[in-house]
Order: sequence, then C-alpha cells, then structure tokens
Amino acid sequence: MEKPYNITAIVLAAGRGLRAGGPGPKQWQPLMGKPLISWSIAPFLTHPMVSQVVVVHHPDEDDLLSQLPSGILYVVGGLNRDDSVRCALTAIQPLSPDYVLIHDAARPCLDQYLLSECINSMVTHGAAAPAVAVQDTLWRGTDQVLDMIDRTQIFRAQTPQCFAYELISSAHKSAEFSATDDVQIARTAGHTVAIVPGNEDNIKVTLPGDFARAEQILRGRMKLRVGNGFDVHRFGSGTEITLCGVNLPHKAGLIGHSDADVGMHAVTDAIYGALARGDIGQHFPPSDPQWKSSASDIFLKHAVDLAAEMGFRIENVDCTLICEFPKIGPHANAMRARMAQIMGLKEDQVSIKATTSETLGFTGREEGIAAMASAALVSL
Repeated sequence: MEKPYNITAIVLAAGRGLRAGGPGPKQWQPLMGKPLISWSIAPFLTHPMVSQVVVVHHPDEDDLLSQLPSGILYVVGGLNRDDSVRCALTAIQPLSPDYVLIHDAARPCLDQYLLSECINSMVTHGAAAPAVAVQDTLWRGTDQVLDMIDRTQIFRAQTPQCFAYELISSAHKSAEFSATDDVQIARTAGHTVAIVPGNEDNIKVTLPGDFARAEQILRGRMKLRVGNGFDVHRFGSGTEITLCGVNLPHKAGLIGHSDADVGMHAVTDAIYGALARGDIGQHFPPSDPQWKSSASDIFLKHAVDLAAEMGFRIENVDCTLICEFPKIGPHANAMRARMAQIMGLKEDQVSIKATTSETLGFTGREEGIAAMASAALVSL
C-alpha cells in the first residue's frame, strides 16, 4: 500500500548513557534478550505510515549495528545531541522526506497508539510532541524547601518529537545555542508545537532500575497470537514449480489461480488466522481476474502489512511441505532466505522443512503437494 507521506524516523543513539550502569552505553545493553535500542526502533519499523528508519550512532559502535534488523539507514552522530540531529537531517535530505520523527533510543516502551497520535497531530499542525502533565506538587530548594512552583501548564516532555522536515531542518540551521530537545529548537525559530497527551509508560531509561521497569511494561503489554494454515495444489503440465518463493525445475507444474506456491499460501493463511482475518481467498478472490498468475509474495506481504497495522509483529513461522518429489532439503535454506526477505524477518525466524507421506494418499501418488504452516505473532 502506497504511503500518503514520506515520513522518516530518526532514532538518536550516539550518546554514552553511562548513568544506567552496566558494561556500556544503555542503548546497547540487553532488555528481554535484545539490545534496548531494538525495542525503541520496533514501533517505527512496523508502523504503516513510516517510510524509513535512521539510527544515529557513535562512531565506535559500528560492530554493534549487526544486531539490528535490516532496512535501517545508519548515520554517524556528532559531538552532542544537536549535532547528531543535524547529521541525520542532512543525511536524509536526498530521500525528500515530508516529515521526521525524532526519538530517543533510550525510550523502548513507545506504543503504536501514541505513535499514531503523534503522527496525526504532526500532519495537522506541522509540529507536535508527546508530553505528560505534571500531577505532583513542585518545590524549588536545596536541602530544604525554598518555595513552591505552580504546576499549572507544566509538562514532562517525551519523544518522538515530530516535525515537517523543512520546518525542523531550517530551525536547526539557524540555531545558535545547544538545546535539550528539538521542540526548543523549533520554538526558538518561531514555530508552534502541538502537545499530544503522552503515556506514563513511555519512559526514558536513565538509571539502573529503569531496565526492570521497562521490562515490566513490555511484558505487560505483550500479547501472543498463533495461527495455522493449510494448502494443497495439484500437479499439471509444466517443467517448473515455485515453492516458498524459489523456482525449482520439476517434471510437472502446479495448478493454481496464482503461481500455486503452496508453501507461501500456507504461511500467509497462518498469519491471517492469527489475526482472525480469514484466508487468502477472502482478500484475493480467485474469481477476480487481476490475481491470475500473480506471484504469491503479493499475498504474503499483504498479510505481513496487515499484522503491522493491527499492532503485531511476526515472531516466527514454521512451514512443512508434504511431497515425495521434489526433494526440499537442498533448497530449504534458499526458501528460508526468500521468505525472510519478503516478511522482513531474520532467517532464524523462518523454518522450512519437508516430509513425505510414505507413498500414501495423493501426495504419495505424486498427484500434488500439500503444505501446513504455523505463525506466532506478538503485539508491538
């Protein structure tokens, strides 16, 4: 589906972040089995409105970047936060972004709802940022209370801070001071910034205890869904078949309205099943001639995009092909690679294997191929 705007997310990860303790910068420390920054970039990678994710990193951290998903643009940061933002804004200029979302890598608990609200407000107002109204009584003091601070109209700023690209780019170019965030840069340049009601869970990991709190938030939010898919296609005339996106020479072809990729169809239906959104036939009716001879990756990509729109990411898929011939083993790794590429997953999240039916039934008689698949989805 074509995106209405070109929106780039910039995730700032060039800081040292040593107050959190641990062996290195907090954004690279583990959180639930992954670097903290992985959780911070995940909402942008899966949001249907975001076109590109940029990670701004420290020059000494090139060796850590392989831990992150593919499809990310990497930019070396500057001496401070402002410099890092400017480095990113310059790097993405050739992409002609309409809008940018600037997010701290130390905020791993951003949810899709808040992200969508920020994007909507940004498109409406040109600049927007989430913030939480202060509820506590505020004091000014040293080792004793000196006076009270009026908490009316006082907010705690969060990220992502969201702007029209030209607005924030020109504001940074004209800035003559060091700012703590990009809203300050925009306001100094004379722009108004809309406040989006923030979320208390959108915490910034700063101190050692914040890791435990972030894990508690993420675990409490996570939901698991599992779906199954099954498909069958019979053999017909031809000299080649497509299985899990890989073309294989064979003594016959597979018959189907599309390319008859039985494995990819089973995986696609497993994802639809986990989402409780029917099957391929409901989304791409075989009675519709526009899908005649279509490549099945169209269907799989649709299922993956639908999962993201509904707030889920695919954790893993497992597909079993049932046939006597062709032998799947020599091609399984190529199939895993192709399926992972289509779904935006790592290869170790995709399992492709095969079994025979011991010459029994239609697969045993080599009349066709069957496939069954399972997919596990977790909420974002």
